[in-house]
Amino acid sequence: MNILVITPTDREYANMKAAIAGKSELRHTYTLAQCGVGKAAAAAVTASAIAKSEQPFNMVVVIGFAAGTLGFHQGEIVSPCEARYHDCDVPEGFIPELTNPFSLAGEEDITVFTGDSFVNADSIAAIKQRFGVERAIFDMEITAVRIAAELCGGIPVAAVKMISDVPEDGHTEHSYDAFADSHPDFTPILDVIERF
Repeated sequence: MNILVITPTDREYANMKAAIAGKSELRHTYTLAQCGVGKAAAAAVTASAIAKSEQPFNMVVVIGFAAGTLGFHQGEIVSPCEARYHDCDVPEGFIPELTNPFSLAGEEDITVFTGDSFVNADSIAAIKQRFGVERAIFDMEITAVRIAAELCGGIPVAAVKMISDVPEDGHTEHSYDAFADSHPDFTPILDVIERF
């Protein structure tokens, strides 16, 4: 498959580039695009990369670090099967493209919640109560990428994330940063993508 890999930050881009370069054999071909942090940038870069590619992409994969609820541990690799926004203050069903969940080509019965803010223990508790979930992961790009890929030809989207912090367990943005600095090996993320 020809896969577009969306990486939010410089660090995630460099980690993924090194993982791909370090593999002697690859099943798929990869194009990396760094989108920056947040929904708008992620959607724009995804759409632009798809439009500019000379070869059509068979899949878009968002990689990098993510926060998780209690039950996840730092370093765990997660490939969720559903994405949705957690920060849309819209009545349920009123604007389905903002409130409905979107399917992902993931391996696990987990939802990734996307929003333009860092989550903490309090915000995670509110999200869990609002959506009736106990286990979930959190990022700032995936749902926007999923919508952009749908609008650009219906390309399937997957997410493969490494848990960097568990805010309900006392982790903060500093915990995230320290973990990300000390875990540059994205080979486990690439190994999951290679199975697609």
